[in-house]
Amino acid sequence: MSLHADHPAAAEPGNETRIVIVGAGQAGLSTAEKLRANGFAGSITLIGEEPDAPYQRPPLSKAYLLGELERDRLKLKAEDWYAKNRIALRLGARVASIDRARRCVCLADGGMLAYDRLVLATGATARKLPQAIARGLAGIFTIRTLADIDGLRPALEKQGKLLVIGGGYIGLEIAAVARGLGMTVDVVEAADRPLARVASAQTATAVEALHRSRGVAFHLGKSVSELLGADRVGGARLSDGTIVTADVVVAGIGGMPETALAAEAGLAVDNGIAADAYGRTDDPFIWAAGDCANFSLPGGRLRMESVGNAIDSADLVARNIMGARQPYRPKPWFWSDQFDLKLQIAGLSRPDDTVVVRQGAGPGRSHWYYREGQLVAVDGLNAPRDYLIGKRLLAMSASPDPAQVADPVLALEALASTSK
Repeated sequence: MSLHADHPAAAEPGNETRIVIVGAGQAGLSTAEKLRANGFAGSITLIGEEPDAPYQRPPLSKAYLLGELERDRLKLKAEDWYAKNRIALRLGARVASIDRARRCVCLADGGMLAYDRLVLATGATARKLPQAIARGLAGIFTIRTLADIDGLRPALEKQGKLLVIGGGYIGLEIAAVARGLGMTVDVVEAADRPLARVASAQTATAVEALHRSRGVAFHLGKSVSELLGADRVGGARLSDGTIVTADVVVAGIGGMPETALAAEAGLAVDNGIAADAYGRTDDPFIWAAGDCANFSLPGGRLRMESVGNAIDSADLVARNIMGARQPYRPKPWFWSDQFDLKLQIAGLSRPDDTVVVRQGAGPGRSHWYYREGQLVAVDGLNAPRDYLIGKRLLAMSASPDPAQVADPVLALEALASTSK
């Protein structure tokens, strides 16, 4: 795929250009915002399938679920921001199909919107339990949208029993919230440790130990064979025959990029909507940003689900629509709050990376990932200073000596100033 610089779609859009953005999440909103910031004067329509204006998703499984954050504070922009920036916000609207020949999107209510450029920021959806296991029982929840959390909140009762299927970040965040509310919590994870696909053994071990110390029970290396109950879930039978009782089940088994609309329109799909390094799909008039986009980069294809990626890729697409022609250079960062642990992650690690542990003066610590001698990622566990310095080093492509990183006596600030 290339940018097709000789194609009229690659030219800077004029004042009459119509841009339609499908998906009113972080990536869709950021694309609209950056288009205006970069001087785009044409029309922008932002289409969201949910009835709510664009909102923050990370607090959903944390502060909002606990009732510590009001609904209005989730909003990414004030209500009058859209009118002030001449952005038409279409909520509760589902795009049924894309007519690439006529360059328009067809809405489920029969309406149509013409576009000169189309941005797909359709995000990802929560992976659901197979019907053979869920059997239509009440009391089973996924975690992705505001509506999901609004449904789950009243089900989390103080003396209740929660079963979390999946030991990833979302599952563990929900487990921490539920234990804080006084619930009995069991976590079932098919791998031999939680966070197996997304964190090192050192980070996973520390997180697991924290959860166990707070009363969370783990069933590792096991899966759910069936959920028990007549109309409402009452428990689960695990793959080893163990019976776990539960009043509520949360399926935290990952997300899937929302690609159906793109695939039905004949666009290339490859673990997401396939885009080149500039964010353009194989249709020169259609772009992709956020969780749904899979970028072609020098090291291979990359798709990420994070706020940082949503913002950065939206910024990239907006600039490239305006003619910048800049390739994506991702700067991954993530975070997760569990009990009193703030886990902050910069970079992308792999299971075969060498991990250097730096113990802080207190309970905090950081894990530094090296690949062929190059620093590639940093995990900060209640170690915000380590995380910030590591993030800065990664941005500089600098690699401090691993032995010095592991020495808690040596100041990281000094290492940052001397690293190459």
